[in-house]
Amino acid sequence: MHNLSRCGGWCNPVMVVREELDAGHCPRFQESIEFLGRRWMASILRPMFDGPVRFSDLLDAVPHLSSRLLSQRLEELCRAGVVTHRLMEGCPRYELTDMGRDLEHVFLAIDRWNRRWPDTEPGESPA
Repeated sequence: MHNLSRCGGWCNPVMVVREELDAGHCPRFQESIEFLGRRWMASILRPMFDGPVRFSDLLDAVPHLSSRLLSQRLEELCRAGVVTHRLMEGCPRYELTDMGRDLEHVFLAIDRWNRRWPDTEPGESPA
C-alpha cells in the first residue's frame, strides 16, 4: 500500500548521502511521481481543486474513464491520504485533504511548464 505521508518529507539534498545525490536518486520522490503519474490520476484530482465532487461528476469530467478504474483510483487516493469521502447533502462526495490541496501548486507548475513548451511532446527534445 502506498502512503505518501509515511515519511517526514521530501528528500532534502543536504541530508541525502553524497552517492545518492550524485546518482540523482530519491526513492520517496520517485514513488510519489509514479503514484501521481498513474493513468487518470491527475485527471481525477484536477476537478477536486474546485471543491468536493460526486463520483458521477468525476466520470463526466474524465472521458473514457471507466467507473471500475475510477473506484480503484479513488480508493488508492483515499488510502494515501490525498482524498477523503463523506456524505454531503445525503450524497457521497470526494474531496482533497490538506495533503491533496498541497498538490495544487504542483499541478500549476506543470501547467506553466506545458505552456512554456507548447510545441514539444513530453520526452521529445525541444527544437
